Formats: sequence, structure tokens, C-alpha cells
Amino acid sequence: MSRTIWVGAVAYDPKVVGIWEGMRRYFHEEAHLPVEVVLFQSYEAQVAALLASPGDPLPRIDIAWNTNLAYIQADAWSDQRCRPVAMRDTDVGWTTKIVAVTGGPVATVADLRNRTLALGSRDSGHAAILPVYFLEREGLFEQKDYRTLRFNSDVGKHGDTGTSESSVIRAILDGSADAGAIGSPFWNALRTERLVPEGALTEIWTSRPYNHCMFTARSDLDASLEQQFTEALFGMSYDNPTHRPVLEAEGLRQWLAPQLEAYAELREASAQQGFLRRPLA
Repeated sequence: MSRTIWVGAVAYDPKVVGIWEGMRRYFHEEAHLPVEVVLFQSYEAQVAALLASPGDPLPRIDIAWNTNLAYIQADAWSDQRCRPVAMRDTDVGWTTKIVAVTGGPVATVADLRNRTLALGSRDSGHAAILPVYFLEREGLFEQKDYRTLRFNSDVGKHGDTGTSESSVIRAILDGSADAGAIGSPFWNALRTERLVPEGALTEIWTSRPYNHCMFTARSDLDASLEQQFTEALFGMSYDNPTHRPVLEAEGLRQWLAPQLEAYAELREASAQQGFLRRPLA
């Protein structure tokens, strides 16, 4: 029997406990792979555990379920030795949306000049880091061409909670901001679940697509253990009624091999904005 594989995840919401109980049950009972889960309160702590050496006074994990920012940080801080393992089908092709009140003064990104843009948590790739980066490529610079209203709630969770995106939407609706940046999944939920009055908001701009979460293995993890973990993941099927609730809870239909090209812009944006400076020990 394989040794235990320790997997890290961030408890950004109480539902995470149930999701990982389901995943652990699958690994143990169907894949016959001894996987145990460590829940962290921040991605910074999780990445530190992924990069920990055997003698460090830290918990040490083998594989981390990382946001795109956490994956990029782990990659950079390990000198590109950490290995991408797998991602969800729903991690492919995210975009950032800038939305504004329908019929209001902001109908294009050019209209943001001398106006206020609401942003989510500063460590959210989709609601803060990438919007600022993409707007610079449009010739609009924060605090020079437009003001920002930032909602730095749940810092350390990289925007996973959605709390800051909710604050962005409220700011647009109450007039505190002229427009706001949110991720495409949140924008889709607003419309499909009718979380705001129909037609109240309009998408005025959408970014180039990029990718989101990534299972990341520590650099010295035995390749055979990584392969067993990956094969077990890919053995989950949406058509299997036992697997489906777990997959749906984690927001996917299929696990995919890493698709790395669409992380390049977040890597550049994160470097420019100081997110790849490694914390002091």
C-alpha cells in the first residue's frame, strides 16, 4: 500500500469541509489511495507548507489545491520545481468582466477616465490583480487615469469567498463606484440566479481568457505517488452517480491535465504588483 499522500486545501467556506470529506471518501474507498486532507486558513500558509523542507517547523504537504495566484507563487518560489498536476474543466477560460449600471455614464472602458472603479480583494486574480493589469494594456493606469475603491475582505483567500465581488456589485448599485471588476463565474451567477434586478447591470468590457485553480505537487514528491494521485483523479466520472455529487460540489464535470499557457498574464501581473516577492521566513 502507498504511503499517505497529504493534500492541502483552503477552508474559504464551511462547504469546503464537506467537499473534501467526499473527495477523501472517494480516494480511500474507490481509488484505494490513502489521501489525508489538511485545511488551511490562507493560501500563504498552504504554499509555505507545500514548500517546507523536512526539518522546517511547519506542516508539510505533498499536493496543494491552489488558486491560480497560489500556483504561480509556488512555482516562482520553488524556482519552477513544483509541478502542476491537474485542474478542473471549469478552471479553463475564466475572464474578468467590468460591469456598470445600464444606461449610466460608463458604457466603455474609455469612460472610466476620472471615474471610480470598484475592485475586489487585492489578492484576487480575477477581481483585482488582472483588472489593473489589463486596463494598463488599454492605456488606463490606476490612480492616474481612474480612481479605485477596493474591498479587501478575506485577504489570504485569493477571492475564493466571493465576498469582495458582492461588495463590488453593491458599490455599483448604490453609486459609490461607477463600474466594477468581477470574475466571469460571479457575473454568470448574478444573471442566472437573478441576484440583481434583471437588466440593472451591463457588461462593458471582458478580458482575454485565463485559467484558475491548479493541483500543485511539491518538488520532491515521488513521481509514482503523483501518478497514483492523478490517475485516481482522472478516474472520477460525472456519469457515475457516486462521483457526481462530489464533482458538482467542487464545481466541475471533468479533471484535466494542466493547461499552462493561460497563466502567463497573471504571472506577469503578479510580478509587476509585488505578489511574487517571497515572504520573509
